[in-house]
Amino acid sequence: MNDLDKKFYKISEVAEILHIPASTLRYWEKQFTIFRPRRNSAGTRFYTPADIEKIRMIYFLVKEKGLKIDAAQEQLRNNSSGLSRRYEVVARLRTVRNRLSAILTNLNSFKG
Repeated sequence: MNDLDKKFYKISEVAEILHIPASTLRYWEKQFTIFRPRRNSAGTRFYTPADIEKIRMIYFLVKEKGLKIDAAQEQLRNNSSGLSRRYEVVARLRTVRNRLSAILTNLNSFKG
């Protein structure tokens, strides 16, 4: 599920990739210890592809599953490997659903 090709991404790029506000990323950085973007001397944050995948996991827990920050932290602490597999399965299923939806749309356009 890794479509990231650069070594480092600025916060605005990560916000665009994940479709979340940069303020949410800054907040999550304070709340979760599983990712810490590097900073240059000017304070600019630089996220690795691994950081982005961790943020996707947080997004899954908080935004999609509706967990509170504390519950999401607990899930990441106690079951990160199982949670990672579950997230990957859900992400693959979404991709399959999107492809099937596109195929259905194309088929319907041929019906006229």
